[in-house]
Amino acid sequence: MNILVTLNSTYLKPLRVMLKSLFLNNPRERFTIYLMHSEIEDEKLSQLHNYIEVHGSKLEVIKVDESHFHDAPVLLHYTKEMYYRLLAFKFLPQDLDRILYLDPDILVLNSVKDLYETEFDGNLYAAAFHDKISVREINRIRLFPYGIEAYYNSGVLMINLELQRKEIDEQAIYAFVEKHKTRLIMPDQDVLNALYSKRIKSLDEKIYNYDARFYNYYRIKTNGKCDMDYIITHTVFIHFCGKKKPWKKNYSGVFHALYKYFEKISS
Repeated sequence: MNILVTLNSTYLKPLRVMLKSLFLNNPRERFTIYLMHSEIEDEKLSQLHNYIEVHGSKLEVIKVDESHFHDAPVLLHYTKEMYYRLLAFKFLPQDLDRILYLDPDILVLNSVKDLYETEFDGNLYAAAFHDKISVREINRIRLFPYGIEAYYNSGVLMINLELQRKEIDEQAIYAFVEKHKTRLIMPDQDVLNALYSKRIKSLDEKIYNYDARFYNYYRIKTNGKCDMDYIITHTVFIHFCGKKKPWKKNYSGVFHALYKYFEKISS
């Protein structure tokens, strides 16, 4: 299976935690981890390579030269790295037809095989949206001209590389960012939704992009079905969305101890 990550050196430690949970809970699988970056030091990449190899998988590093995005507009606190997820098909091997993108602030609790083998049904992506009224309506208003029906989270993406090579136009992405750069809050995620939300196959958020902040919300919404036992048995990805992260001292979420366990065994 092919996994895509895009990050800088700040997120290397969380990446190791995410990968440990992926390897441990998918013991029969072998992964190729494609890492897109622009400035991670060779020594740190070598350490990551050894870490992944010990777990029976391999690392493929794709260093992206800034010249590839010379036409791309950037925003105040977002660099050209915000385009990596959206244009990964340009840099990944041409013989890959699909890849699973994962944010580093994720824990993998169960097998990813069913998701990886999902049919795209003619869509560019498969992803989940967080079906909270506040999240849904605020983003629908923000992106009103584009008529989005759901605001998908880009932290977990099954990417249809074969179709994207045929249909996605990077200049259309750049034009959108240039036109709306004063309104974009999460630029790559906003672009994904404004331009492609109607070409995204919906996944169950409780299984494939469980927002760690909303344990009580999910439990109440499902009349108690989505409790801790359900999560441990069924949920594939717990996503630590938002500014508060479980590797920081001030974190106190429901899944803090679980994260700390994987953090410990990944060191």
